[in-house]
Amino acid sequence: MLAPLLLLWPMSLGLTWVVAQTIANKPYDRELGDLARALARQASVQMAAGAVRSPAQIRAELEQTAAMLTRDDDEDRTYYQVLGRRGELLVGEAGLAVPSDELNTGNETKVRFRDDVIGDEPVRVAYLWMARAAAQQGRGQANESLVQVAETLGKRSQLATEIIKGVILPQFVILPLAVMLVWFALARGIRPLAELQQRIRLRESTDLSPIAEGNVPDEVAPLVRAINDLLQRLDKTIASQRHFLADAAHQLKTPLAGLRMQAELATREIDSGRGDPASMKHTLRQIALSTQRASHMVNQLLAMARAEDAGQAARHQRVDIAAITRAVVQDFVPRAIEKRIDLGYEGPEASDRYEDTCLLGEPVLLGEMIRNLVDNALQYTPQGGTVTARVMPDPLDRCVVVQVEDTGPGIAPAEREAVFRPFYRALGTQVDGSGLGLAIVQEVAQRHGAEVVISDTRQRDGEPTPGTVFTVRLPLGRVDGAVAPD
Repeated sequence: MLAPLLLLWPMSLGLTWVVAQTIANKPYDRELGDLARALARQASVQMAAGAVRSPAQIRAELEQTAAMLTRDDDEDRTYYQVLGRRGELLVGEAGLAVPSDELNTGNETKVRFRDDVIGDEPVRVAYLWMARAAAQQGRGQANESLVQVAETLGKRSQLATEIIKGVILPQFVILPLAVMLVWFALARGIRPLAELQQRIRLRESTDLSPIAEGNVPDEVAPLVRAINDLLQRLDKTIASQRHFLADAAHQLKTPLAGLRMQAELATREIDSGRGDPASMKHTLRQIALSTQRASHMVNQLLAMARAEDAGQAARHQRVDIAAITRAVVQDFVPRAIEKRIDLGYEGPEASDRYEDTCLLGEPVLLGEMIRNLVDNALQYTPQGGTVTARVMPDPLDRCVVVQVEDTGPGIAPAEREAVFRPFYRALGTQVDGSGLGLAIVQEVAQRHGAEVVISDTRQRDGEPTPGTVFTVRLPLGRVDGAVAPD
């Protein structure tokens, strides 16, 4: 703030000088104009009597009148000039230049002012053109005579200097005082900010508690509240991540403990000499099963991390959700045959070229979402059951509906929100899983602006049938700033 003040001070001095010059000119211009009018009236009278007087008498009278009107004082000298109708010098100073502006019209006698130089000395000039009588106009002579009165600038400069001193000198006192007051006010006003900065700097990296707003300035209070809101959301995020990591570690302990137990069991049997091929084959099968569970858990954790990555939105591209669904169903056909489950697909085929099933999204995450829906359905559907994956374009709402329907035990309405929590598994089920599949589905759907809805299967022949339908409505338009390719 001091730099603008120091910059404005010279500008203030310049403006003060200009204003002082204007103010100093006004009273002296008024006096000089009165002198010019008085001399013009006398010149007009003398020139009107030119028929009965000689030019020498007229000149003498004018010189006497001008000498009485334009007396010099101790500070300034006054000059005058009277020109005749033909531009001849009647009396006065020959060094005064004739103005180049237009003549007066009619009988108007308007005093005009200009700055000029006589010799090397600047002067202020008041001049007017004297109109001729109307009866004399129309001849080939000049229409008007000229009267000029000039004065040096001593009194004007002295008055302007006094005005500048009266304005500038107080500024030499006021400006340092203003600087001190500004410095004091800013130091006093910024002190709470410095204290707030120190409190934040001394905090531990793990301390996400709200910042106290007690002695915070009112202007900064909204900023502190916004920071507190950010700290609160950050605390929730970190707590959620800690909970997720703790659950992940707990879930990974089971397959890893199984691996260790089976390996130790096989080692003891070999050491004791009781390790027959059938027993070793069973142990290796259990080790392979535990390894498969651990690998599945790790893949699920990686998929969850990808789904929570906000940077995925920048990698959205146009994808065909029907093609992704068909590919996922084909991948699960061997598993469905092994479990004797009828796995089917309903929707556009590869040859249909449906534009209504193309949307903006991340193909890997969308494939992971559908893969987890189908995998969850196959896990909970008993032998002889049916699992159907559907893709239904909805041009009216500009979205694509993806459904996965099964004939499993179903999900109670009270548990339909809880199943989307990580590592949650419904009570009373003996299905082996990580509890992350539906959490991944929910995260990917939210990342693409969609919502997952759980409902019961449709009735058949008027009788209710067990099972669950997962419905995801994916919008076709712009998603998280992604732009459709040309």
